[in-house]
Amino acid sequence: MAVVLRAETFYLPPPTMPADAWDRLPAGERALRWTEVHAQRRLPDIPREETAEPLYARVDAGRWLAECGCGCAHVVSPTDPHMLCTVCLDGWHPVTFPPDPAAVEEEVVHQPRRHQFWYHPCDVRWQAERLFLAEQIAAQAQEGDG
Repeated sequence: MAVVLRAETFYLPPPTMPADAWDRLPAGERALRWTEVHAQRRLPDIPREETAEPLYARVDAGRWLAECGCGCAHVVSPTDPHMLCTVCLDGWHPVTFPPDPAAVEEEVVHQPRRHQFWYHPCDVRWQAERLFLAEQIAAQAQEGDG
């Protein structure tokens, strides 16, 4: 059974470091360290008091993701519901998770990872996109019937 990945299980230190090297880092900061190591790109230290627009977490192909307005997405975690976009660096986004993330994980975990999707019901942007796609599929089905 594939678990839904969170920041602390997705962003791991490189093999040249001890496996527990990032254990004390808050989950929201793991994407920053990972980017610095793998992209070899130094990121500025942006204090958590500097905040940006709130984001909604979603399960996307078996990973908890939050997507910045610039289009960049990072794996996030309910243990530290914050995200700093490593592209636009616009501030720390508070991330809204469902009240019971474990229940959502249980809902999707029995599917193959590529089919593990869940969208926050309050995330109007994603709900609108899903409605649009459903309307397109219905229209294509009607064209096929006619």
